[in-house]
Amino acid sequence: MFVTSFDPFNNLALSALVAAVPIILFLLCLTVFKMKGINAAFVTLVVTILITLFVFKLPGAVATGGVTEGVVQGLFPIGYIIIMAVWLYKVSVESGKFQVIQDSIAGISADQRIQLLLIGFCFNAFLEGAAGFGVPIAICSVLLVQLGFNPLKAAMFCLIANGASGAFGAIGIPVGIVNTLGLKGDVTAMDVSQMTAYTLPIINIAIPFLLILVLDGVKGVKETLPAILISGLVYTAAQAVITLIMGPELAALLPALLAMAALAIFCSKWQPKHIFRLSDEKVDITHHPIKEIALAWSPFYFLTGFVLIWSLPAFKALFLPGGALEKSVLLFQMPGTFNENLQKGVMLKLDLIGATGTAILLAVLFTIILSPKINLGQGCSLLGKTIKELWIPVITICAILAIAKLTTYGGLTVAMGQAIAKTGSIFPLLSPILGWIGVFMTGSVVNNNVLFASIQATAASTIGTNPALLVAANTAGGVMAKLISPQSIAIATAAVGAVGQESKLLNMTLKYSIGLLVFVCIWTFVLSLVL
Repeated sequence: MFVTSFDPFNNLALSALVAAVPIILFLLCLTVFKMKGINAAFVTLVVTILITLFVFKLPGAVATGGVTEGVVQGLFPIGYIIIMAVWLYKVSVESGKFQVIQDSIAGISADQRIQLLLIGFCFNAFLEGAAGFGVPIAICSVLLVQLGFNPLKAAMFCLIANGASGAFGAIGIPVGIVNTLGLKGDVTAMDVSQMTAYTLPIINIAIPFLLILVLDGVKGVKETLPAILISGLVYTAAQAVITLIMGPELAALLPALLAMAALAIFCSKWQPKHIFRLSDEKVDITHHPIKEIALAWSPFYFLTGFVLIWSLPAFKALFLPGGALEKSVLLFQMPGTFNENLQKGVMLKLDLIGATGTAILLAVLFTIILSPKINLGQGCSLLGKTIKELWIPVITICAILAIAKLTTYGGLTVAMGQAIAKTGSIFPLLSPILGWIGVFMTGSVVNNNVLFASIQATAASTIGTNPALLVAANTAGGVMAKLISPQSIAIATAAVGAVGQESKLLNMTLKYSIGLLVFVCIWTFVLSLVL
């Protein structure tokens, strides 16, 4: 933070309450006042600027730098990723591949509960493990819409399902980042990864049940119980083994692949007695040769392959100081923001080649080049349409990230964190709430752990609790906020063409976010007593 004190009132409880105003205001704007996401974001941004400048005394230059940094990051890399992901989808539709993908999924089962498990749960987790940063929500929600799901419900299902994989998104970075933080108690990423095995398996096995329960009630759960168990148990067991033995890097990606394959093989021999459809329209399933199906999925092979390459430590090292592509990373320090005590200023960073969006861009280009039904000109036209559709949600995300930067630099997040940490022996019960706040404000489990992992580890050491447990709780609690994070909501509504209905989508997912958070809080407290 760039302020001299995170407790401007010399009363931590009061300072934390004022620091929480942006969170409370944003929720009220979306739920009570039912404002559009972009309007809620701008109102909250203005209030946050006033609080950071006049209450927490953030220097004006740093506030300007923080807003600028948030806007730049909203455009690049996040906006870049969203636009590229939706463009990839549009190209796959135009090339005719998407229809074959739909048919291949319908060929596994015409039952839309099974389709929800395949795409909403398994494929969602796979893309989260490979790419993260909103890619799974954007792509999977669109896939479900094209299969006949209501747009907002498709978005809701993908947000809920993301709770099973968000802790290990983008090759495990949310947990892997722990190794760079120098936490008290020498907590490592492997320690945290192993500790998540006490909590996340319960969440993972519950979410497939929850998805089907929301879609088709108890009857639906009974009729699809074997499929729910296959997908949930395979994913949960595989992730538990990987987190305990290998660490966080492949803890979402490989289990998702195994679960998807297991469910597809199982459904080749078994189907529900009653086929559930969201509409009464007669379904004509077109069967395609295996070779055609394999080629139709090629955009996602390219996506996975390039994103995996972009995520490799050796590739990332190319862009670090001394790396072969170091000069491709543009760094610019905002004037007037250098802090003598911190020995740093607000930095703007543009990693043009190393960004995940570039990996998706290459997947799009390869898809166009290898698809006879679409040419580069048609592809560029689709890009123009994509940008036109997404500019409002991207601007919304820019405003949200500007708020996150201001709350970080102004000490608001520290004030909230320190207030919760003061609760002493009851702290493990509240520990996941810190993570929930961090992800709600930043939209990122990675940023959440950067913000609060040190507070969690320090508080744990003070009260005699395992530090790795509370850092894991920070991660798990944070994942539950991904269901309602403004950034996630904006991405989801943009992907399904429901811009302006952010408040409705938030209302649809809020109870699931809070319910899962309550479980994580209680379970963490129980673990703190027995471990």
